[in-house]
Parts: sequence; C-alpha cells; structure tokens
Amino acid sequence: MLEHFQWIPFLLAITLLTMTPGVDTFMVIRNAARGGWRDGFLTSFGICCGLFVHATISAAGLSVILLGSAQAFIALKLAGALYLAWLGFQSLKSAWQAKGMNIPDVAAKAVSPWVSLREGFLSNVLNPKPIVFYMAFLPQFIDPAQSPLGQSLFMAGLHFTIANVWQGLLVVLVNRARLWLAQPRVARSLDGIAGVMLLGFGAKLASSQ
Repeated sequence: MLEHFQWIPFLLAITLLTMTPGVDTFMVIRNAARGGWRDGFLTSFGICCGLFVHATISAAGLSVILLGSAQAFIALKLAGALYLAWLGFQSLKSAWQAKGMNIPDVAAKAVSPWVSLREGFLSNVLNPKPIVFYMAFLPQFIDPAQSPLGQSLFMAGLHFTIANVWQGLLVVLVNRARLWLAQPRVARSLDGIAGVMLLGFGAKLASSQ
C-alpha cells in the first residue's frame, strides 16, 4: 500500500487544510486560553480523534447514504449548528461575569479532561464538512487492490498527526500569552469574541447548502 501512496500531494493538501482557520482551530485557541495547555491539548486530541470516525464512515460507504439522504444530512448539520451555538452561548455568559474566563498566570481554570475531550470530539464529529471532504478527497488516494478501511484509517492517522502538531503549536503560543490573557478586561473580551464567532459558525453551518 505504501509503495504507491502519493505522499507529497496528500501531505501538502492535508497540511493546508489543517492550517486553514476554522471551527477546530478556534476551539483549540479558546480552550487553551480557558484552561491552559492541558485543556488545549486535550481539545486538540478530541478533535483529531473525530477524524477516524469520518474516515471509517467514508470507507464503509455510509457517507454515500448520508449525502444521498437530505433529511439525514440536514439533521447532522443542525445538530452541529446547535452544539456550536450552545458553546457560543456559554462563552457569552462567561463574558458577562466579573472576571471573564478567570485565567490566572499560574493555576489554570479547573476544567475536567472529559469536558475538553468531549468538546473537541463533538465539534468535529457533528460537523458535516469533514464527511464531505473525506468522501471527495480520500478516494483519490485509495488503491482498489487494498483495504479501503485500512487505507482510510492510515490517511486519517497522518491527518491526526499533522493536526495535533499544528494545534499543539497554537496551544503553546496561547499558553505563553497567559499573563496577558489573565487581565479581566482581555479575558472578558476574548470570551465575548469567542461567543460571537461560535454563534456565527453555528449560523453559517445551519444555513449552508
């Protein structure tokens, strides 16, 4: 399988996709500012675990069924939009509090590891765009003579690694700026911006065709 794999085109395309700002990137930055490097890394890990779900669905052919069923696709899209809207509401609610995100310079805000993983995983899995992308993109690199599932998971593994490296870099940069982010005015502003953008992402997802 690896002998004929088109490494350079795939790695270039998936790297550019990963570095393009979107919901996943913003979620990592938001959570790293909220709870420090652990929150950010766990959110990134959760997001990237969702890639294997999309790869499995694509390889199993369920994407064809999902994309062919307008009702199923709309249901998934609305679920993702509602989840992003809920996250946006939580950020706006936090912005109204006296200390915003309450980001001290030493001890990060206590956030359950499960919360970080869940937020990252659901933000990715409930977004139908990766399903469309994987369905259109991965078959270009599939060898019909080999297992589609094995190849899809292999490519998802490469995407997983690249995305974690990039998002991990973002986490480190945000964590180094914690003293600045610890200022109540800055924290509240970041919460407000996060809330508005997440609500915007949700509205865009709900209205997309």
